[in-house]
Amino acid sequence: MTEMLRVFKSLSDRTRLRIVRLLLDGDLCVCELMSVLGMAQSRISHQLRILRDAGLVEDTRDGQWIIYHIPENVRATISPLLALFREDAGVAGEGAEDGKKLNACLKEGVRRKKCLAAGSGARRAGKEKSEAAFPRSRRLKIC
Repeated sequence: MTEMLRVFKSLSDRTRLRIVRLLLDGDLCVCELMSVLGMAQSRISHQLRILRDAGLVEDTRDGQWIIYHIPENVRATISPLLALFREDAGVAGEGAEDGKKLNACLKEGVRRKKCLAAGSGARRAGKEKSEAAFPRSRRLKIC
C-alpha cells in the first residue's frame, strides 16, 4: 500500500507528470528536460529524484551524461493511466507543446551542445578563479 501511495504522490505534481510523459517518448538527460520544460537543473534533478525513489524512473550513465528512462514494467503499467490525461484539453495542449519543444531540442542536439559547453565552462571558470586568487607572479615554483 505504501509503495502505491508513493507512486501516486509522485505523479500528483504537474512537473513530474510532464517529465514522465516526455520520458515515455524516449530516454532523456537533464539538459534536454531543462530545455523542454524551461526550468533550472536543480528543480528537474529534484523531481527526477522523487520519480526515481518511487520506482518510476531509472538512470544510466553514458559517458558524462546520466540518461533517464522509464523501465518497461513501469511503462506498461502507467501508459494506460496517462492515456486518461490526454482527454483533458488543458493537459493535452501542454503535452503537445512539450512534444514540439522536445522535437526541436533533439533536432538541435541540445545534449551535446549544452552539456559539453557547461562542462568546459565550469572547468574554465575554476581555472580563472584559481589564477585570480594566485596570480602567476605570486605562485611558488615547486621543483
